[in-house]
Amino acid sequence: MTSQDAEPDPPLTAEQLSIVEALSEEQIAEIDNALLANCTGRWRKVAAVVGFSMAVQIMNTFEGVPDVFYSQRIRRLVEKGILESAGNLNYMRYSEVRLRKDANA
Repeated sequence: MTSQDAEPDPPLTAEQLSIVEALSEEQIAEIDNALLANCTGRWRKVAAVVGFSMAVQIMNTFEGVPDVFYSQRIRRLVEKGILESAGNLNYMRYSEVRLRKDANA
């Protein structure tokens, strides 16, 4: 299966949105930091970065925050120029990210 055959990541449900809206700025920063901690200068699948980050965060009281939100945060980090991306970020299984090259210097 390729990204052409797959459905894009779904939007947040109303229930998920209420969970995410309850997060503080500090908690969102923690999620971003966990995502960045799972990125290097080498390309890594977005789904892997999300999965590894969620495994750590769930232990740190972020239970219920959906994978789609983590994927949205990756898109935000790409928009900010912190991460580089390859592929369509609307498909976490078919896209990759890495730390920006000049950020590794």
